[in-house]
Amino acid sequence: MDTKHKIISALLVLVFTALACTRTAPASNNPLHTLTFDGIERTYILHVPSSYDDSQAVPLVMDFHGGGGNADTQMRTSQFSALADEKGFIVVYPNGTGRREDKLLTWNGGTCCAYAVEHQIDDVGFIRAVITEIESQYKIDPKRIYATGLSNGAIFSYRLACDASDIFAAIAPVAGTLNYIRCNPSQPVSIIHFHGTDDSHVGYNGGSGPDSLVDVPFKSVKESIDFWLNTDRCDATPQTETFSDIQHDTYSSCANGTAIELYTIIDGKHAWPGSDGPAWRGGDQPTQTISATQLIWDFFVTHPKQ
Repeated sequence: MDTKHKIISALLVLVFTALACTRTAPASNNPLHTLTFDGIERTYILHVPSSYDDSQAVPLVMDFHGGGGNADTQMRTSQFSALADEKGFIVVYPNGTGRREDKLLTWNGGTCCAYAVEHQIDDVGFIRAVITEIESQYKIDPKRIYATGLSNGAIFSYRLACDASDIFAAIAPVAGTLNYIRCNPSQPVSIIHFHGTDDSHVGYNGGSGPDSLVDVPFKSVKESIDFWLNTDRCDATPQTETFSDIQHDTYSSCANGTAIELYTIIDGKHAWPGSDGPAWRGGDQPTQTISATQLIWDFFVTHPKQ
């Protein structure tokens, strides 16, 4: 690693350590599961609704934290567990890797981010192993396996659509773009993307945002959406509706029943729409006009794998 990247990595540790010290995620009432993969002890939180009945296959949602976060912080931010209880699906909050066991964790999304990329962690393989383990214990509908995440977690969900399109029917990136050069999906994948035009971490128009903690020239939202419009063979002209601070673009006539939707938050920041606050202390306030969690589930449930 060159001097520049060493300095950036050190700054990441200092910044996220400060964040971790100033805000402790609430303890989870869900069990923490351990799985050793590729010689590394990995963990994930598993939430199974009380209504689960193994006589019927249920959907599975993988929800990924942002860079420097962990499974607990993402569970608090997205609040998918409450919706899982209401709708009857299983949700998993995996932990990335880092220099500390439970903090400053990242995902290998391709060019981002930090520890996971520097050490070339096989996160795609880890998630495949997690799904295999859960499928051995619960009756999962193989046509309804989905991924979502915030920031670095969103970037990683895009990589899963690239490298594990045989598994995932749809993904829902929030405030993160496609930053994987070797993206070559074997099957179409439905996409619903949420992004603020004033995101200063992962810029809507690409590049390295002024508040970004990594020296990565992120792809723009347009580049990310255009890639999947081409891959899924969609009509490139969207149906657009605008309300309050939201522009909603819907692309249809895609291959294998897939679809692409983009929710642009006008003047929106780096946050999870509808969350009850920033993802970390001092983070950006989310819009309350829409609930990303509810819209993601509505999209997932209508876009199984064909």
